[in-house]
Amino acid sequence: MLKLTQALLCAAALTMASLAQAADPIVIKFAHVVAENTPKGQGALLFKKLAEERLPGRVKVEVYANSSLFGDGKEMEALLLGDVQLLAPSLAKFEQYTKQVQIFDLPFLFNDLAAVDRFQQGPQGKALLTSMDDKGIHGLAYWHNGLKQLSANQPMHVPKDARGLKFRVQASSVLEAQFTAIHANPRKLSFAEVYQGLQTGTVNGTENTWSNYQSQKVNEVQKYFTESDHGLIDYMVITNVKFWNGLPPDIRTELEKIMAEVTVEVNKQAEALNQEAKQKIADAKTSEIIELTPEQRAAWREAMRPVWDKFSAEIGPDLIKAADDSNKKI
Repeated sequence: MLKLTQALLCAAALTMASLAQAADPIVIKFAHVVAENTPKGQGALLFKKLAEERLPGRVKVEVYANSSLFGDGKEMEALLLGDVQLLAPSLAKFEQYTKQVQIFDLPFLFNDLAAVDRFQQGPQGKALLTSMDDKGIHGLAYWHNGLKQLSANQPMHVPKDARGLKFRVQASSVLEAQFTAIHANPRKLSFAEVYQGLQTGTVNGTENTWSNYQSQKVNEVQKYFTESDHGLIDYMVITNVKFWNGLPPDIRTELEKIMAEVTVEVNKQAEALNQEAKQKIADAKTSEIIELTPEQRAAWREAMRPVWDKFSAEIGPDLIKAADDSNKKI
Protein backbone atom coordinates (compact mmCIF):
# COMPACT_ATOMS: atom_id res chain seq x y z
CA MET A 1 0.00 0.00 0.00
CA LEU A 2 2.89 2.34 0.91
CA LYS A 3 4.60 1.63 -2.39
CA LEU A 4 1.36 2.33 -4.27
CA THR A 5 0.94 5.63 -2.46
CA GLN A 6 4.53 6.59 -3.23
CA ALA A 7 4.03 5.66 -6.87
CA LEU A 8 0.88 7.75 -7.08
CA LEU A 9 2.63 10.71 -5.47
CA CYS A 10 5.52 10.41 -7.91
CA ALA A 11 3.10 10.22 -10.83
CA ALA A 12 1.27 13.28 -9.55
CA ALA A 13 4.53 15.18 -9.18
CA LEU A 14 5.57 14.28 -12.71
CA THR A 15 2.17 15.33 -14.01
CA MET A 16 2.39 18.67 -12.23
CA ALA A 17 5.90 19.21 -13.59
CA SER A 18 4.82 18.44 -17.13
CA LEU A 19 1.82 20.74 -16.76
CA ALA A 20 4.09 23.53 -15.55
CA GLN A 21 6.38 22.99 -18.52
CA ALA A 22 3.41 23.01 -20.84
CA ALA A 23 2.00 26.23 -19.35
CA ASP A 24 1.14 28.81 -21.91
CA PRO A 25 3.83 31.46 -22.48
CA ILE A 26 3.30 34.99 -21.26
CA VAL A 27 1.88 36.91 -24.22
CA ILE A 28 3.17 40.46 -24.67
CA LYS A 29 1.26 42.47 -27.22
CA PHE A 30 3.44 45.29 -28.60
CA ALA A 31 1.35 47.74 -30.61
CA HIS A 32 2.45 50.82 -32.53
CA VAL A 33 1.12 53.18 -35.20
CA VAL A 34 3.95 53.34 -37.75
CA ALA A 35 5.27 51.09 -40.50
CA GLU A 36 7.71 48.27 -39.90
CA ASN A 37 10.46 49.93 -41.99
CA THR A 38 10.88 52.73 -39.45
CA PRO A 39 13.12 52.90 -36.36
CA LYS A 40 10.21 52.02 -34.05
CA GLY A 41 8.96 49.27 -36.33
CA GLN A 42 12.40 47.68 -36.52
CA GLY A 43 12.87 48.01 -32.76
CA ALA A 44 9.61 46.21 -32.01
CA LEU A 45 10.57 43.32 -34.29
CA LEU A 46 14.04 43.05 -32.76
CA PHE A 47 12.55 42.98 -29.25
CA LYS A 48 10.25 40.14 -30.32
CA LYS A 49 13.13 38.19 -31.86
CA LEU A 50 15.42 38.44 -28.83
CA ALA A 51 12.70 37.85 -26.24
CA GLU A 52 11.50 34.67 -27.92
CA GLU A 53 15.07 33.43 -28.50
CA ARG A 54 16.17 33.97 -24.91
CA LEU A 55 12.95 33.02 -23.16
CA PRO A 56 11.73 30.16 -25.38
CA GLY A 57 8.32 28.85 -24.43
CA ARG A 58 8.04 31.39 -21.61
CA VAL A 59 7.38 34.60 -23.52
CA LYS A 60 5.59 35.24 -26.79
CA VAL A 61 5.67 38.75 -28.29
CA GLU A 62 2.99 39.77 -30.78
CA VAL A 63 3.80 42.93 -32.75
CA TYR A 64 0.97 44.99 -34.25
CA ALA A 65 2.23 47.70 -36.62
CA ASN A 66 0.47 50.50 -38.51
CA SER A 67 -2.38 51.01 -36.00
CA SER A 68 -3.58 47.48 -36.76
CA LEU A 69 -4.53 46.83 -33.12
CA PHE A 70 -5.05 50.28 -31.60
CA GLY A 71 -4.68 53.71 -33.15
CA ASP A 72 -3.39 56.96 -31.69
CA GLY A 73 -6.56 57.73 -29.80
CA LYS A 74 -7.05 54.35 -28.14
CA GLU A 75 -3.65 52.85 -27.42
CA MET A 76 -2.99 54.50 -24.03
CA GLU A 77 -6.41 53.48 -22.74
CA ALA A 78 -5.77 49.94 -23.99
CA LEU A 79 -2.47 49.80 -22.07
CA LEU A 80 -4.10 50.94 -18.84
CA LEU A 81 -6.87 48.35 -19.30
CA GLY A 82 -4.33 45.59 -19.92
CA ASP A 83 -5.42 44.95 -23.51
CA VAL A 84 -1.88 45.62 -24.71
CA GLN A 85 1.37 45.29 -22.74
CA LEU A 86 3.90 47.39 -24.64
CA LEU A 87 3.58 50.65 -26.55
CA ALA A 88 6.09 53.14 -27.86
CA PRO A 89 4.10 56.38 -28.22
CA SER A 90 5.63 59.61 -29.38
CA LEU A 91 6.77 61.73 -26.46
CA ALA A 92 4.09 64.23 -27.48
CA LYS A 93 1.42 61.80 -26.25
CA PHE A 94 2.06 62.07 -22.50
CA GLU A 95 0.78 65.56 -21.80
CA GLN A 96 -2.27 64.41 -19.82
CA TYR A 97 -0.14 62.14 -17.62
CA THR A 98 2.76 64.48 -16.87
CA LYS A 99 3.44 68.01 -18.05
CA GLN A 100 7.20 67.54 -17.73
CA VAL A 101 7.48 65.25 -20.77
CA GLN A 102 6.29 68.21 -22.85
CA ILE A 103 9.92 69.31 -22.75
CA PHE A 104 10.63 67.09 -25.76
CA ASP A 105 8.12 69.05 -27.86
CA LEU A 106 9.77 72.45 -27.36
CA PRO A 107 10.94 73.71 -30.77
CA PHE A 108 14.65 74.11 -31.42
CA LEU A 109 15.57 72.81 -27.95
CA PHE A 110 18.10 70.20 -29.07
CA ASN A 111 20.78 70.95 -31.65
CA ASP A 112 21.24 67.30 -32.60
CA LEU A 113 20.60 63.73 -31.45
CA ALA A 114 23.84 63.66 -29.46
CA ALA A 115 22.39 66.40 -27.24
CA VAL A 116 19.16 64.40 -26.92
CA ASP A 117 21.22 61.39 -25.78
CA ARG A 118 23.06 63.42 -23.18
CA PHE A 119 19.79 64.64 -21.68
CA GLN A 120 17.88 61.33 -21.83
CA GLN A 121 20.77 59.41 -20.28
CA GLY A 122 21.25 62.00 -17.54
CA PRO A 123 19.45 62.02 -14.18
CA GLN A 124 16.63 64.34 -15.28
CA GLY A 125 15.91 62.31 -18.41
CA LYS A 126 15.92 59.00 -16.54
CA ALA A 127 13.60 60.40 -13.87
CA LEU A 128 10.98 61.15 -16.52
CA LEU A 129 10.73 57.42 -17.32
CA THR A 130 9.24 56.72 -13.90
CA SER A 131 7.33 59.98 -13.54
CA MET A 132 4.03 58.32 -14.52
CA ASP A 133 4.26 55.19 -12.37
CA ASP A 134 1.54 56.52 -10.08
CA LYS A 135 -0.73 56.73 -13.14
CA GLY A 136 -0.09 53.08 -14.03
CA ILE A 137 2.44 53.81 -16.81
CA HIS A 138 6.08 52.75 -16.50
CA GLY A 139 8.72 53.93 -18.96
CA LEU A 140 11.33 51.38 -20.03
CA ALA A 141 13.40 53.27 -22.59
CA TYR A 142 13.65 56.16 -25.04
CA TRP A 143 13.80 55.25 -28.71
CA HIS A 144 14.94 57.75 -31.31
CA ASN A 145 13.10 58.44 -34.48
CA GLY A 146 14.89 61.65 -35.26
CA LEU A 147 14.60 65.36 -35.87
CA LYS A 148 11.51 66.78 -37.55
CA GLN A 149 11.18 68.50 -40.89
CA LEU A 150 8.31 70.62 -42.21
CA SER A 151 6.19 69.83 -45.26
CA ALA A 152 3.67 71.85 -47.26
CA ASN A 153 2.32 72.36 -50.77
CA GLN A 154 4.14 75.66 -51.06
CA PRO A 155 7.82 76.42 -50.44
CA MET A 156 8.73 77.52 -46.93
CA HIS A 157 12.04 79.31 -46.43
CA VAL A 158 11.15 81.68 -43.59
CA PRO A 159 8.38 81.66 -40.95
CA LYS A 160 6.09 84.05 -42.82
CA ASP A 161 5.83 81.43 -45.60
CA ALA A 162 3.79 79.25 -43.21
CA ARG A 163 1.33 81.99 -42.30
CA GLY A 164 -2.30 80.83 -42.61
CA LEU A 165 -1.47 77.21 -43.49
CA LYS A 166 -3.21 74.34 -41.66
CA PHE A 167 -0.63 71.99 -40.12
CA ARG A 168 -1.37 68.56 -38.75
CA VAL A 169 -0.13 68.18 -35.19
CA GLN A 170 -0.16 65.45 -32.60
CA ALA A 171 -2.30 65.96 -29.51
CA SER A 172 0.16 68.33 -27.83
CA SER A 173 -0.45 71.83 -26.52
CA VAL A 174 3.20 72.70 -27.12
CA LEU A 175 3.00 71.72 -30.78
CA GLU A 176 -0.19 73.70 -31.21
CA ALA A 177 1.53 76.75 -29.71
CA GLN A 178 4.54 76.19 -31.98
CA PHE A 179 2.45 76.69 -35.10
CA THR A 180 0.35 79.44 -33.60
CA ALA A 181 3.62 81.30 -32.93
CA ILE A 182 4.27 81.47 -36.69
CA HIS A 183 0.63 82.44 -37.42
CA ALA A 184 -0.27 79.02 -38.83
CA ASN A 185 -3.30 76.93 -37.85
CA PRO A 186 -2.67 73.65 -36.01
CA ARG A 187 -5.08 70.76 -36.57
CA LYS A 188 -5.01 67.58 -34.49
CA LEU A 189 -5.12 64.40 -36.57
CA SER A 190 -4.13 60.83 -35.74
CA PHE A 191 -1.10 59.47 -37.58
CA ALA A 192 -3.24 57.09 -39.62
CA GLU A 193 -5.29 60.03 -40.96
CA VAL A 194 -2.37 62.18 -42.13
CA TYR A 195 -2.10 60.99 -45.74
CA GLN A 196 -5.81 61.40 -46.42
CA GLY A 197 -5.89 64.71 -44.58
CA LEU A 198 -3.13 66.08 -46.81
CA GLN A 199 -4.69 64.56 -49.90
CA THR A 200 -8.10 66.14 -49.28
CA GLY A 201 -6.84 69.48 -48.00
CA THR A 202 -8.09 69.02 -44.44
CA VAL A 203 -4.54 70.10 -43.63
CA ASN A 204 -1.98 71.79 -45.91
CA GLY A 205 1.17 70.66 -44.19
CA THR A 206 2.69 68.66 -41.38
CA GLU A 207 5.89 67.94 -39.46
CA ASN A 208 7.64 64.61 -39.17
CA THR A 209 10.86 62.71 -39.66
CA TRP A 210 12.13 61.54 -43.02
CA SER A 211 11.45 57.87 -42.22
CA ASN A 212 7.82 58.55 -41.30
CA TYR A 213 7.34 60.74 -44.38
CA GLN A 214 8.76 58.13 -46.71
CA SER A 215 7.09 55.08 -45.13
CA GLN A 216 3.68 56.80 -45.29
CA LYS A 217 4.31 58.13 -48.83
CA VAL A 218 3.66 61.72 -47.74
CA ASN A 219 5.83 62.92 -50.62
CA GLU A 220 3.00 61.85 -52.95
CA VAL A 221 0.73 64.52 -51.44
CA GLN A 222 3.23 67.23 -50.43
CA LYS A 223 5.24 69.25 -52.94
CA TYR A 224 7.82 70.72 -50.59
CA PHE A 225 9.85 69.65 -47.57
CA THR A 226 11.81 72.15 -45.52
CA GLU A 227 14.78 70.57 -43.75
CA SER A 228 14.34 72.48 -40.50
CA ASP A 229 15.45 70.02 -37.79
CA HIS A 230 13.18 72.11 -35.57
CA GLY A 231 11.99 69.47 -33.16
CA LEU A 232 12.22 65.90 -32.01
CA ILE A 233 10.15 62.81 -32.59
CA ASP A 234 11.25 60.22 -30.09
CA TYR A 235 9.29 57.51 -28.37
CA MET A 236 9.01 56.24 -24.83
CA VAL A 237 8.61 52.49 -24.64
CA ILE A 238 6.04 52.00 -21.90
CA THR A 239 4.31 49.18 -20.11
CA ASN A 240 1.49 48.74 -17.62
CA VAL A 241 2.93 49.01 -14.08
CA LYS A 242 0.77 46.19 -12.69
CA PHE A 243 1.65 43.86 -15.58
CA TRP A 244 5.38 44.61 -15.39
CA ASN A 245 5.62 44.21 -11.62
CA GLY A 246 3.61 40.99 -11.84
CA LEU A 247 6.08 39.25 -14.14
CA PRO A 248 8.30 36.53 -12.65
CA PRO A 249 11.46 38.39 -11.52
CA ASP A 250 13.81 36.40 -13.75
CA ILE A 251 11.66 37.10 -16.83
CA ARG A 252 11.39 40.79 -15.99
CA THR A 253 15.16 41.07 -15.51
CA GLU A 254 15.85 39.38 -18.84
CA LEU A 255 13.32 41.57 -20.67
CA GLU A 256 14.95 44.67 -19.17
CA LYS A 257 18.33 43.51 -20.51
CA ILE A 258 16.82 42.85 -23.93
CA MET A 259 15.12 46.28 -23.97
CA ALA A 260 18.46 47.94 -23.18
CA GLU A 261 20.14 46.09 -26.08
CA VAL A 262 17.34 46.90 -28.50
CA THR A 263 17.42 50.57 -27.49
CA VAL A 264 21.11 50.84 -28.37
CA GLU A 265 20.44 49.29 -31.77
CA VAL A 266 17.34 51.40 -32.52
CA ASN A 267 19.12 54.61 -31.63
CA LYS A 268 22.16 53.65 -33.68
CA GLN A 269 20.06 52.92 -36.75
CA ALA A 270 17.56 55.78 -36.51
CA GLU A 271 19.65 58.44 -38.24
CA ALA A 272 20.77 56.03 -40.97
CA LEU A 273 17.14 55.09 -41.67
CA ASN A 274 16.17 58.76 -41.85
CA GLN A 275 18.95 59.62 -44.28
CA GLU A 276 18.05 56.63 -46.44
CA ALA A 277 14.39 57.73 -46.44
CA LYS A 278 15.37 61.30 -47.32
CA GLN A 279 17.34 60.01 -50.30
CA LYS A 280 14.37 57.91 -51.47
CA ILE A 281 12.14 60.99 -51.33
CA ALA A 282 14.71 62.96 -53.32
CA ASP A 283 15.04 60.16 -55.88
CA ALA A 284 11.25 59.95 -56.33
CA LYS A 285 11.29 63.54 -57.66
CA THR A 286 7.69 64.08 -56.57
CA SER A 287 8.66 66.94 -54.28
CA GLU A 288 11.45 69.41 -53.58
CA ILE A 289 13.63 69.41 -50.46
CA ILE A 290 14.50 72.91 -49.28
CA GLU A 291 17.72 73.30 -47.31
CA LEU A 292 17.73 76.33 -45.02
CA THR A 293 20.62 78.75 -44.71
CA PRO A 294 21.89 79.35 -41.16
CA GLU A 295 20.16 82.76 -41.24
CA GLN A 296 16.84 81.25 -42.31
CA ARG A 297 17.01 78.59 -39.62
CA ALA A 298 17.78 81.26 -37.04
CA ALA A 299 14.64 83.11 -38.14
CA TRP A 300 12.50 80.00 -37.54
CA ARG A 301 14.13 79.50 -34.14
CA GLU A 302 13.50 83.09 -33.11
CA ALA A 303 9.86 82.92 -34.22
CA MET A 304 9.19 79.74 -32.23
CA ARG A 305 11.33 80.48 -29.17
CA PRO A 306 8.49 82.23 -27.22
CA VAL A 307 6.92 78.77 -26.82
CA TRP A 308 9.65 77.97 -24.26
CA ASP A 309 8.56 80.84 -22.04
CA LYS A 310 4.88 79.96 -22.43
CA PHE A 311 5.37 76.44 -21.03
CA SER A 312 8.24 77.12 -18.64
CA ALA A 313 6.08 77.02 -15.51
CA GLU A 314 4.36 73.75 -16.52
CA ILE A 315 7.51 71.92 -17.54
CA GLY A 316 9.86 73.46 -15.00
CA PRO A 317 12.57 76.04 -15.79
CA ASP A 318 15.27 73.85 -14.21
CA LEU A 319 14.34 70.95 -16.48
CA ILE A 320 14.41 73.18 -19.56
CA LYS A 321 17.83 74.50 -18.51
CA ALA A 322 19.14 70.95 -18.07
CA ALA A 323 17.93 70.03 -21.56
CA ASP A 324 19.37 73.20 -23.08
CA ASP A 325 22.69 72.54 -21.31
CA SER A 326 22.86 69.15 -23.04
CA ASN A 327 23.73 71.05 -26.24
CA LYS A 328 27.13 71.80 -24.71
CA LYS A 329 29.52 69.11 -25.87
CA ILE A 330 31.41 67.47 -23.03
